[in-house]
Amino acid sequence: MSLRLFKIVWVVTRHRLDTLIPAERLPLWMRLLLKLSPLQLVPVGQRSRGERLRLALEALGPIFIKFGQMLSTRRDLLPEDIADELKRLQDQVPPFPGELAAARVESELEMTLAEAFAAFDRVPLASASIAQVHAATLHSGEDVVVKIIRPGIDRIMRQDMGLMYQVAKLLSKVPEARRLRPVEVIRDYEATLFDELDLYKEAANTSQLKRNFKDSPLLFVPTIYWPYTRRHVMVQERIRGVPVADLDTLIARGTNLKKLAERGVEIFFTQVFRDNFFHADMHPGNIFVNCDDPEDPQYIAIDCGIVGSLTREDQDYLARNLLAFFHQDYYEVAALHIESGWVGENTRANEFAAAIRTVCEPILEKPLKDISFGQVLLGLFQTARRFNMEVQPQLVLLQKTLLNIEGLGRQLYPELDLWSTAKPYLEKWMKERAGIGGLWESLKRQAPELSHQLPELPVLAHQALSRMEHEHRQRHQQVTAISQMRRQMSQQGKRQHRLRIGLALVAIALAWQPLSSWAATQDWPILAAAGAGLILLIWH
Repeated sequence: MSLRLFKIVWVVTRHRLDTLIPAERLPLWMRLLLKLSPLQLVPVGQRSRGERLRLALEALGPIFIKFGQMLSTRRDLLPEDIADELKRLQDQVPPFPGELAAARVESELEMTLAEAFAAFDRVPLASASIAQVHAATLHSGEDVVVKIIRPGIDRIMRQDMGLMYQVAKLLSKVPEARRLRPVEVIRDYEATLFDELDLYKEAANTSQLKRNFKDSPLLFVPTIYWPYTRRHVMVQERIRGVPVADLDTLIARGTNLKKLAERGVEIFFTQVFRDNFFHADMHPGNIFVNCDDPEDPQYIAIDCGIVGSLTREDQDYLARNLLAFFHQDYYEVAALHIESGWVGENTRANEFAAAIRTVCEPILEKPLKDISFGQVLLGLFQTARRFNMEVQPQLVLLQKTLLNIEGLGRQLYPELDLWSTAKPYLEKWMKERAGIGGLWESLKRQAPELSHQLPELPVLAHQALSRMEHEHRQRHQQVTAISQMRRQMSQQGKRQHRLRIGLALVAIALAWQPLSSWAATQDWPILAAAGAGLILLIWH
């Protein structure tokens, strides 16, 4: 742990990451500490702050690289220059030895390689920060790939996450950094990262996605072989396709790139709105293309470790927001944000609408094919942040996925008009959701529960009426008791008043003789004052 900490301190010093913190916003003691720090002896160099941060993360290894990749999607939290630089992070990690991979497979499956596979290639096909992939063949003849979690990665991750939390808590004391909510960002990253360590979850996500697109011409998802899948080992069907980023091969095979780009958009909206289950890590490394029929290309998706979903309410609000954008109805966008609780309930819709119009109108004046859908959504989130919008994790995943899809589509077909591709789909979905068909589907979905509750309706109605009658009797008893208490208090007050008068008269009677002698020798102002005081005493 101490050696790891020493390395992190050295990398931070070497790349002068302290310069990323705005010193003018630090407390006085921290400014003095930085000023007198030995860091000041290390030259900053000519590299930009974003490049220095990227190089530091690369030097610190896989976990920090992956953190930088995740952070690059949080453009709502980062300056543009840093976010752009972090996008360049490449997850190219040296593989671990094939012998270790074989040993881990045998340990997880509790059988030898020869018992599990007819063939197993100890040279990995690919290597990443969390796992690496080996080719293999089952005894039944199917070609498969075996994904294996790196040995010891759990321990390294826990150490690095502990250090990240310490740094995040330190940054939380800086006013400028506090707005970025560093502890929450690390917590989100930790949850995502440790989910990727459990290959059971990835396998389950892959199976769900495959079911959603069964026999679909849009998307193919490889089969999971569950008998050979464990927490740290996963076996799935080996796919044969062209990497989506390999444009030269796609063009050489005569692929219809326009159709391919439009299908990418359709897949995204189908996952989000039809299935409510979307692949949230759709970068080019996880997407391949089946070009067997160049005029009817099909996507192939792998690595479903990160998936997202929305509530039915978020689905509705998102679709209505996007349609309002299509029609440039900014007041509707503002009202939907307030209604959904994405911004503070005290936000004035007209002020929020004016802010959105200021940001989006210059963008929407461009030709539709030149407008970035993802950037519009990003601009909306950044504007909403000024109105105390809480960042919604599910929307951040959605935004990241949309930016990936749009970037991929524009790379395949620069003339892609994502707006005109998406608008008919959204309008159709809203019509189905809000129309007779949507109502019928909702009734069918709730039919089992309704059929279960229907025989109980008379009993439930009787119980409700009994409850109402009981509450009515209780309220009547309470009103009667309160009225009786008021009468008793009133009578008690009258008795106390009469008692005070009686005591005063008795006292006067007993003291009359000395008082009359005293009064005979006093002037009239003194007698008047004494009389007034006596009257007030009796009144009180």
